[in-house]
Amino acid sequence: MEKKLCVIGLGYIGLPTAAVFADSGWKVTGIDTNPIVVETLNKGNVHIEENGLEEIVDRVVKNGSLTARMTPVNANVYIIAVPTPHNPDLTANLNYLKSAVRSIIPVIESGNTIIVESTIPPRTMQDVVNPLLIKEGFITGENIHLAHCPERVLPGKILDELVFNNRIVGGLDPISTEVAVDVYRTFVKGNILKTSAENAEMAKLMENTYRDVNIALANELTKISENLNINPLEVISLANEHPRVNIHQPGPGVGGHCLAVDPYFIIEKDPVNSLLISNARKINESMPGFVVEKVKQAIGSNSTVTLFGLAYKGDIDDIRESPALKVYKQLIDCGYSVKPYDPHVKQEQVDFNLYSLEDSLKNSDMVVILTDHSEFKLLDWKQITGLMRNDYVLDTKGCLNKCTLKNYFNYDNLYELKPNTISLTY
Repeated sequence: MEKKLCVIGLGYIGLPTAAVFADSGWKVTGIDTNPIVVETLNKGNVHIEENGLEEIVDRVVKNGSLTARMTPVNANVYIIAVPTPHNPDLTANLNYLKSAVRSIIPVIESGNTIIVESTIPPRTMQDVVNPLLIKEGFITGENIHLAHCPERVLPGKILDELVFNNRIVGGLDPISTEVAVDVYRTFVKGNILKTSAENAEMAKLMENTYRDVNIALANELTKISENLNINPLEVISLANEHPRVNIHQPGPGVGGHCLAVDPYFIIEKDPVNSLLISNARKINESMPGFVVEKVKQAIGSNSTVTLFGLAYKGDIDDIRESPALKVYKQLIDCGYSVKPYDPHVKQEQVDFNLYSLEDSLKNSDMVVILTDHSEFKLLDWKQITGLMRNDYVLDTKGCLNKCTLKNYFNYDNLYELKPNTISLTY
């Protein structure tokens, strides 16, 4: 029997997932509500930047293993990989998930398997997804199989990690777990860990919450170290020599669809007992403002600031929840002329002007590095600063390791950036 799979949502997770399944013997139909995405994929092209994705999509589209359309079709397995954004009160907006489930109800049949990969709050499978199916006469574990298998991949390495990372599979019942495990065994080479849907939901959230809390610790250390004239990067390096210590690196904040979002899904379910998680979120959310304060401390609001990087991490084009966008807005609100440059981000992704490298530096007084793109590390920085009106660099990502520029500031020497450090010349 032909293995037919339908993937709902063709974004940063859904498209690579669909492509890998299609390259592993499945007949895959990808579903997206954006007609431009559908048209692009059916031409064998991609609409997102991810290492190796363009090649695999071109291959599976040409051999007929992957097609895209806007409405679901009959399949053996349905994978839902739609986003879970925030409501204004930071609770999870499950409208995309519920819409995706409703969209497949007209085509699912007895014996089908439905897997949700979207990141969701605890008990969403049991309290939200399952009731939608029960209402239509489906009984999980009897005439349908339902499981949660959260994605756990790193942008830039998604194709590799889809195959080699361990996967968590949590069914609403033991039969659903086993059936879903068999689906992923067609290509996953890592271990497949069986559990309940509730445990799978919480495990995914805690993976990213752990990292968010750890980064908050590093960011708090940075603020404390500035006040005490201490080098926080050296402190972290020294502390991490302990065999049971692994402090993460500080930065301008936390971005992406996971770290900046997932902790809130735990907080909304039990705000009374999630105090550490809540405080970590507040610390990391404060970092764009901290960066802006360092700029204000150095140069007046009639100055021009160049932002290097808008993506939330290096060498990708993903700007979701990026702290760089918050830095941009806050600088604009403070009266600065701001010129962003990012070699990976396209103009259509943002609602403000992007600049070329050279244009972003003209008449600039300070470069603020917010993303650790490889391109920034490879630049001739003495030539770069020579193009500027004033040659100051604030590196929030530690891109320029052992930089010898005279007017270079990193988190390791912020205490040297005192008021009036920068004497502007116009």
